[in-house]
Amino acid sequence: MALMAASQAPPMALTLLILLLSLLATTTTTTTASSSSSISYPNFQHLNVKQTLSDLNTNLNPSTASAAANVAYGDGSYTRGTLALETLTLGRAVIKNIAIGCGHMNRGMFVGAAGLLGLGGGSLSFVGQLGGQTGGAFTYCLVSRGTGSSGSLEFGRGALPVGAAWVPLIRNPRATSFYYIGLVGLGVGGARVPISEDTFRLTELGLGGVVMDTGTAVTRLPTVAYEAFRDAFIQQTANLPRASGVSIFDTCYDLYGFVSVRVPTISFYLSGGPILTLPARNFLIPVDDIGTFCFAFAPSPTGLSIIGNIQQEGIQISFDGANGFVGFGPNVC
Repeated sequence: MALMAASQAPPMALTLLILLLSLLATTTTTTTASSSSSISYPNFQHLNVKQTLSDLNTNLNPSTASAAANVAYGDGSYTRGTLALETLTLGRAVIKNIAIGCGHMNRGMFVGAAGLLGLGGGSLSFVGQLGGQTGGAFTYCLVSRGTGSSGSLEFGRGALPVGAAWVPLIRNPRATSFYYIGLVGLGVGGARVPISEDTFRLTELGLGGVVMDTGTAVTRLPTVAYEAFRDAFIQQTANLPRASGVSIFDTCYDLYGFVSVRVPTISFYLSGGPILTLPARNFLIPVDDIGTFCFAFAPSPTGLSIIGNIQQEGIQISFDGANGFVGFGPNVC
């Protein structure tokens, strides 16, 4: 298992804990890639259908500086408005001249969101603007649906956990704000699906590759990989009653009346050796309140793969931008 070696703490560098709005002392850390770590669950799990359906029902100071702003996203969503400089106050931390966009015309998949916090590697993202105050490091844990738990988002090197499974970030000069990682394969029920590693490789022209993205809900895979992956899952769930496809989902099940069902686990085989195995709620999700559950993956019209936020739920994920690593675990939420 890859561990981070902690050394003596530097002067009180700033760490922002968004959830608690407080300051934390930081330590200098060095991240190394894991060769054998894994985050795993049994090859088959029980999805609590009844509980999941039950849960389904159940200050900024602007300056005078501003400019027009237009941002478009890969799914066709876009926002148009004003880009202004703001002073953010988080607990005792006061951060001046943070560029924030105010969207006057928002279209697409922004339903239920009060805004977007940019965590990409670009200079205008929140992480990029904080710069040396956080050392390019942050960690988050997205709330798992139906667990009643809370999520977290922390900035600063002191927030990086010991005991995570670390894999290298891959730089794409043509898309510097994206966090690319090495994915070498996919697994269903503990068995690796026969998919060529080249399917997930970032080319010299900056095409393809695999991106970690909290702004995309459903993981997208190149069509050839998705079909092999989906077919392997269907083969191991032949005992479950099928339902018609819903929206972008072509593999759905009618679980009305079930209390729980046994489903194969899903695994991501990452470069360097770590295997990230997901809990059932991260890949078989309810799409209505009458028991329809769908396989939460979709084909990508391009060669780009995106690991979305549904698959990231409940897992602590950490980015060490300065040293070029992303870590999975060891904590859950």
